[in-house]
Amino acid sequence: MNKAITDGIVFMPPAFANGLNVWSSGDGTPGSPTYDGSGTGAFVPADADFGGCLEILKVSPTQKLRYMGQTPLLPGCYLQIKARVKAISGPLPEVRIAAWAGGAGDAHVTGVIEQGSATQLSGYGTVHEVTAIVGTGQRAGVDMPWGIQAIYGHFGLDIEGANGSVIRVDDIEIEDVTGVFLRDMISLVDVRDFGAVGDGVADDTDAFEAADQAASGRRVFVSEGTYFLAQSVTLSSEVEFEGTVAMPDDKMLLLTKNYNLPAYISAFGDEELAFKKAFQALLNNSDHESLDLGGRKVAITGPIDMAAAVPNKQAGFSTRRVIRNGQFDVRNSSAWDTDTFTSVATYNPSDPTRLRNVANVANIPVGALVQGSGVGREIYVRSKNVGAGEITLNAPIYDASGTQTFTFVDFKYLLDFSGFSTLRKFGMEEIEFQCNGRCSAIRLAPSGSTFAITNCFVSRPKDRGITSIGTGCQGMLIDNCQFLSSEESFNVSDRKSIALNTTANDIKLRHNRAVRFLHFAVLAGTNNLVLGNHFFQGDSIPQGVRTAGLVMIGTYNSSTISENYVDNCFVQWTNERDANPVYNGGFSFSAMTITDNIFYSSQVAPWFSPIVIRPHGSGHFLNGVVVTGNKFRSTNGSINRAEQVDTTFADLNRKAHLNVKFQDNTFHGVSAKVENPLRLRYSKSSTSQVWTIGTQGRLPFGGRARGCDAVTIIGQLKNTFGSTVYTTPYVNLEQGSNGDQIQLRWAQGVQGQVSAIVRMEY
Repeated sequence: MNKAITDGIVFMPPAFANGLNVWSSGDGTPGSPTYDGSGTGAFVPADADFGGCLEILKVSPTQKLRYMGQTPLLPGCYLQIKARVKAISGPLPEVRIAAWAGGAGDAHVTGVIEQGSATQLSGYGTVHEVTAIVGTGQRAGVDMPWGIQAIYGHFGLDIEGANGSVIRVDDIEIEDVTGVFLRDMISLVDVRDFGAVGDGVADDTDAFEAADQAASGRRVFVSEGTYFLAQSVTLSSEVEFEGTVAMPDDKMLLLTKNYNLPAYISAFGDEELAFKKAFQALLNNSDHESLDLGGRKVAITGPIDMAAAVPNKQAGFSTRRVIRNGQFDVRNSSAWDTDTFTSVATYNPSDPTRLRNVANVANIPVGALVQGSGVGREIYVRSKNVGAGEITLNAPIYDASGTQTFTFVDFKYLLDFSGFSTLRKFGMEEIEFQCNGRCSAIRLAPSGSTFAITNCFVSRPKDRGITSIGTGCQGMLIDNCQFLSSEESFNVSDRKSIALNTTANDIKLRHNRAVRFLHFAVLAGTNNLVLGNHFFQGDSIPQGVRTAGLVMIGTYNSSTISENYVDNCFVQWTNERDANPVYNGGFSFSAMTITDNIFYSSQVAPWFSPIVIRPHGSGHFLNGVVVTGNKFRSTNGSINRAEQVDTTFADLNRKAHLNVKFQDNTFHGVSAKVENPLRLRYSKSSTSQVWTIGTQGRLPFGGRARGCDAVTIIGQLKNTFGSTVYTTPYVNLEQGSNGDQIQLRWAQGVQGQVSAIVRMEY
């Protein structure tokens, strides 16, 4: 690079033969004295060594020689000033290149170096070459780094020593030597050329911004060093990092041209810090809707507080943003250790999501799991009021009225969004959360909507895969993901980890695979879609216990569970988040659809069932429940039935069921092939006026025979004399001790065969 060639800029001052009126004995500024007729300088036309030269008599402590023309100094341009000198008589002086730095408005730029290294003249007639390099940047080999404030200079010599010496100076040369410093790729604009120091202390913010502004389509190059940026910096040019940057946590580096995690890793030199700063930029840069991890495997040594990384957005963020394409690899660290707290608190069912009079409430973290007598699964601290001594829960507690000691377990999460008040339309795509059994994966914000996780792996979480501590799961989308347990080798009874939980409504859980957790999903909202998932939770223990794969919480659930492969686990429907669980009005257990699933079990106890309803509180019943098109199969031991009511806390009111459809299912290795409506065929080989027909336990959920849609006589009815009888019976419902029989009463004693359609509801 040579500006004299490329841009036609003239750096070379005129020869002394052209006149001494442009050569000053002062600082070279307009009005300073010249050597023309001064008596201290004269042109010598025929020196043996120099040809034409300037002879100077030293009469001042520092005898100056300056060219009065304004030699331009451009950012990124480096000039070498060179002069050949020799002593003629008198004391032998020191000679050095010197200059006067000029800025905008012809003001003197102070605080910069304006002299090169001194050369001691060693003898009379001996020619010495004196040189120095001036430029904007602080580089090795630059004698006078002036920064970007100086835009021109008056260049020449300083002669120092005793007065009375006479020296001769050959014509001064000024050359563009930028090529000595620039790399082969001339498309780079180095921040050092704009005054960046790179010592990790000086604020290089202005230099970065100036370099970016000057790039004009070229790349900004951050050469070796550590550059401290005290303020937020936005770079609209592509940036290449050889050095690294450091900046306060609340200041942002916005790389708008090459925004991706590898660029931030190059910028900060630390993968974990780079991810935080890149995420900070994602929520503050409108030029990009997603952060590409570039396929990088990012080592993480402690929980990442996502809200703390973006302190100006903690109140909430609602614009679509996505993180994609990479892997988080959790490394061993005590930062992942679970914290456990105990505290006495009071619960009143009339205020169902609040704990009052909480001792040491300040010590209890938001997002902690709440455990205690009468506390259901996946109850978390949503917020707290230290002054009032209160904790707000994400959901009610079913049976904890009064005062007791609660336990609060604070799992540590790889990505923790709980510091955001609200987070909407955020997504994670094609990422593996490699928890390595050391931590949980994702904790959601207390409120928000449409958090999306697509084509991701949640691998070996210690405690939880995805945790909702409030309503941040509203409308959450989880598609095509794999949840791989760290407890895969454990027996079912020893497992504690849960792949995910939700609190709010409208969850879409589709086409995922989950391996051997305590539970795959605990879903507490309504209007959920659970479609096409495969989750399995068995072990190798003969007739071993099994746990719920899906836990559906809430009476009016209005969810669809369809086309799933439910493998060695079951679907459990419960109302364990009802603060007053006894039925006192409403729809009760209603609006659930379970269709076209594969329910498979192996080596389970006979009492295992793939569908279980567990009511808390008496009086509940089924109201609008559809179970159709499913395939129930058990191998290596049959099971008694495909469905049951878990009466640990209460039973269903079998006299109140409404609108239950349980049909068109297939059963293999299942003793009770249940249906509703249930079609029965009954034969009576001896005459009787009363026929009692049992349902053989084939009405679902232990239902009573509360309806009879039809009775059809098959073949002939005959009386005691063997004569054919033409008659019809009337039906008595809910007969027998369990109310699961019907009676047909005929006008006379008859024998024969009938088909009856019996229902568990009116």
